[in-house]
Amino acid sequence: QVQLVESGGGLVQAGGSLRLSCAASGRTFSNYGMGWFRQAPGKEREFVAGINWSGGATYYADSVKGRFTISRDNAKNSVYLQMNSLKPEDTAVYYCARKGLYSGRYANQDTYDYWGQGTQVTVSS
Repeated sequence: QVQLVESGGGLVQAGGSLRLSCAASGRTFSNYGMGWFRQAPGKEREFVAGINWSGGATYYADSVKGRFTISRDNAKNSVYLQMNSLKPEDTAVYYCARKGLYSGRYANQDTYDYWGQGTQVTVSS
C-alpha cells in the first residue's frame, strides 16, 4: 500500500509564494511519475504539473506555466511544487498522485493510482 501525504498549504497574499511537499511511503517511489492536481470549490479537479521518474521531464498546465515548478527527490521519496506569483484563482485543494500507468498523458487523471488527502491553498487578493 502506498501512502501520499501533502503538506505546505496555507493562506498567502496574491503575488506570494508557497512550496508544497508530498511524502510517499514505499520502496518503489523512484519507479513512477508523479503529478499535482487541484480542485477549487464547485469545479472539477484539474491537472497542475507532472514529473517523470527521474525528474528529467516535467509537464505543466498552461495556467501555471512559468509560475510553478515541480521537482522531486527520490532519496527522500518526495515530490514538491514551488508556487510563485500566486493568484486568487490558484485557490484550491492541492493533491499529489502517483502515475501508476507508464503510458498516457500526465494530465490524464485515469493514469494515476494513488492519491493524497490534499492540502488547502488559499490566495487572498
